[in-house]
Amino acid sequence: MNTQQLPADLTILSSFLEQCRSRIDSELDRFLSFKADGTTTTEDPGRLREGMRYAVLNGGKRMRPVVVVAACEAAGGHIQQALGACCAIEMVHAYSLVHDDLPSMDNDLERRGKPTVHVKYGEAQAILIGDALLTEAFAALANSHESVPRSAIATAVAKLAFHAGVNGMVGGQVQDIYLGQSISDLKALDAVHALKTGGLYAAAGAMGAGCGGASNNTILKLERFGLAFGIAFQHADDMLDDDQQSLRPQALRRVDELSQECCALAESFGQNGLHLLQLARWVRDRAHRAASGDRRD
Repeated sequence: MNTQQLPADLTILSSFLEQCRSRIDSELDRFLSFKADGTTTTEDPGRLREGMRYAVLNGGKRMRPVVVVAACEAAGGHIQQALGACCAIEMVHAYSLVHDDLPSMDNDLERRGKPTVHVKYGEAQAILIGDALLTEAFAALANSHESVPRSAIATAVAKLAFHAGVNGMVGGQVQDIYLGQSISDLKALDAVHALKTGGLYAAAGAMGAGCGGASNNTILKLERFGLAFGIAFQHADDMLDDDQQSLRPQALRRVDELSQECCALAESFGQNGLHLLQLARWVRDRAHRAASGDRRD
């Protein structure tokens, strides 16, 4: 059997995910405690800080920062170097969910079994909580570990801004609102997924690579890994949510193509790419489980 067709090794993957999520959650908690000179800041206008913590720290898979860490490892770096970028991308993701849940967009009342931010804090405050998270994300990136060169941070800022804005996540959200569930062409659906979901995953790959000391060519390579992984991830999400049913067979074939590309990219890094490889296999397995009717995630 082609090694790229092997299933994910859940022992390796579970251990990696547990380690990453523990470190990432701890760093997010620390950053969002808003400490200044070692003392917790007590001012909280309109419960803004409280709302930011609520939006970020109430669960989540942390998959985008996990890709940051795996890309950093592939480039020869370690998790400490990646934590600033991990916090940044998770806060951007959280802000996008806060805004997506608003009545003017998806009008969702619950997320992860709890009231959405606008339900708990009000619509105006939810907008400001999202705005604050987006702003603080770049502060987290700017304050990355001292071992990360300033030039690498500058590149990471540019990558995150590009993939989170009109050329990525926000542009994808606009297309998603316009097209909704009426997409009948896989190429069009792929394009939406590439922007709305793939954008942040592409940023994750690029930022992780840069924080790990990668060359420009390697950054581009891991940016491509993130994009392909993100598109496959969203196709799997569609299957888990029973969306885009008419495109299911085509989407599953597309996931296979994307995951094979991701596996090949991961294998080019040898042992350093082990966790990228397991993630690539996992996203393919996830889609096939969902397509077979297994909605557990």
